[in-house]
Amino acid sequence: MADPDDKLPDQASGKYYVDSSCIDCDVCRTTAPNNFEANEDEGYSFVVKQPEGDEEEAQCEEALESCPVEAIGNDG
Repeated sequence: MADPDDKLPDQASGKYYVDSSCIDCDVCRTTAPNNFEANEDEGYSFVVKQPEGDEEEAQCEEALESCPVEAIGNDG
């Protein structure tokens, strides 16, 4: 489970976030491309935009469930 006290910088404010256990595997960016982006210099992904609408919400939930290191959290 992602640690809300260990959120990475660059996050868009809101319920979804990524913590420092992220290994930048690309699963979240593939699953929810409108909501996750890579910080290529630092080697992690982060929430660039919180979901808008049911489709993006479902994609973010799928990304959370698919993350191999459980680095995505939902404080909603």
